[in-house]
Amino acid sequence: MFENQTLMITGGTGSFGNAVLKRLLNTGIGEIRVFSRDEKKQDDMRKQYADPKIKFYIGDVRDINSVRYAMHGVDYIFNAAALKQVPSCEFFPIEAVKTNVLGTENVLTAAIEEGVEKVICLSTDKAAYPINAMGISKAMMERVFVARSRTSEKTVICGTRYGNVMCSRGSVIPLFIDQIKAGKPLTVTDPNMTRFLMSLDEAVELVMFAFAHGEAGDIMVQKAPACTIGVLAQAVKELFRADVPIRYIGVRHGEKESETLLTREERAHALDMGGFFRIPADNRDLNYEQYFEQGRPNRLEAEAFTSENTRLLTLEEVKAKLAELAYVREALRECGCAG
Repeated sequence: MFENQTLMITGGTGSFGNAVLKRLLNTGIGEIRVFSRDEKKQDDMRKQYADPKIKFYIGDVRDINSVRYAMHGVDYIFNAAALKQVPSCEFFPIEAVKTNVLGTENVLTAAIEEGVEKVICLSTDKAAYPINAMGISKAMMERVFVARSRTSEKTVICGTRYGNVMCSRGSVIPLFIDQIKAGKPLTVTDPNMTRFLMSLDEAVELVMFAFAHGEAGDIMVQKAPACTIGVLAQAVKELFRADVPIRYIGVRHGEKESETLLTREERAHALDMGGFFRIPADNRDLNYEQYFEQGRPNRLEAEAFTSENTRLLTLEEVKAKLAELAYVREALRECGCAG
């Protein structure tokens, strides 16, 4: 799919960008452009990969001119630039809007101007029934790319929505491991809280699936399993043979008891594609007769797809899933717990 093509990854120095590089560098891809604000991370990546296929562009999705400069000659875009930590977005919501909403609008505007073939925008389960600033900004991001997809003639714009990516930057598993190394208690918000679990490879796989099968305005969702935070903490403890207590600290700013990947309203018209759901765009226009007099029949019999009603992993299944992660395997070796 990427033979001799140029791919641009916004927010490309993050966990997702690194996973894409590892996935695509040994293919026939022509060029991968890493676009981000962080020159230190770019320099680290430049030294780590030392591959002429990777080109680095300093810029910010908030600045459309820097986006335009980096996008000339690009065939495809994975838009991963985001502010995604729930507590920080709660305290600085306008910053989440600037990056997640207006930044996405800038990327799409430049992509359409440059004749990019396809853009995949990355969203989150927190955009479904959002209760926090991060989720609200991502829900607006989804509305922005669906709206732009309706009027974009050449550039196909679609997206993905996925849950917690294990061991991504700022996630809870690296925090648990650091706490174990320091001999500190594992801090758990609520042991009954449930979260979807995906590896970085699975997140990349979802984006690749959207790239291959997504049509204009689609949101692709993977049927991910989940577990409780209590089970996750216990799994990390047992893998690392740690004799540390678990301390319950209570729910933080803007957190839900469970997450939703597919709302009840979306599931009513979503298409089941095996391991994935496809949420097609509602492409009715703002025709007053249709909008106010000719609604669709009530099709809300469906149930939302949440981290409570998906398949909940057992303790042993969570341990097995964690043991597959390169980050965890390396940490186990460092602690002498491998094998």
